[in-house]
Amino acid sequence: MANQKVLVVDDEEDILELLKFNLSREGYQVPCAASGEQAFRLVRSESPDLIVLDLMLPGIDGLEVTRCLKNDPDTKNIPIVMLTAKGEEADIVTGLELGADDYITKPFSPRIVLARVRAVLRRKIKGQLEETSVLRIHDLEIDPGRHEVLVNGKPVQLTFTEFGILNYMARRPGWVFTRFQIVEAVRGEDHPVTDRSVDVQIVGLRKKLGPAGKYVETVRGVGYRFKE
Repeated sequence: MANQKVLVVDDEEDILELLKFNLSREGYQVPCAASGEQAFRLVRSESPDLIVLDLMLPGIDGLEVTRCLKNDPDTKNIPIVMLTAKGEEADIVTGLELGADDYITKPFSPRIVLARVRAVLRRKIKGQLEETSVLRIHDLEIDPGRHEVLVNGKPVQLTFTEFGILNYMARRPGWVFTRFQIVEAVRGEDHPVTDRSVDVQIVGLRKKLGPAGKYVETVRGVGYRFKE
């Protein structure tokens, strides 16, 4: 952890100091920026492992920073955890669809920030699991090769789309996905799924999973996640 670098971007000095203190105490290197322009410069000079990014910034705002970083091949793989004011659901959805990895609403607990940062960095280090490998999580077993799902050892019959949604989300537990992201991940020419139909698919998936349906959680105003 001593070599991991977390860039914190926020125009409020007290928040910068709070995050820097707590992240540094955990062993992270913590460069700080107070604007989007300064953030771009530090991304180039510091090569951070993760960015904690406030969306409400003077000049270039956090959404534009996210858009630029995710569209640049040199920086698109740097994880971004957004800081948002409570109630900015539209901005949260936009940020996630631009490629941000997670979000935290203000006011926040430093412990929550540390937990989210650790979780995102663990996922980065571990890398994405192969989509074709058998996944065992909670009381579920998901086998893409056999297109088979077992709940407590008993098979559950899912449609192509239901299986795709479950497999996609379960391999990234704790991640919040917008309906658009889910559509992009599971749609196909022979199996169309629309933004509007995702809710229907989720209802059907939960019903078929029975008690295990509780692992598919609704994030109000944003989308869905698979319980970590």
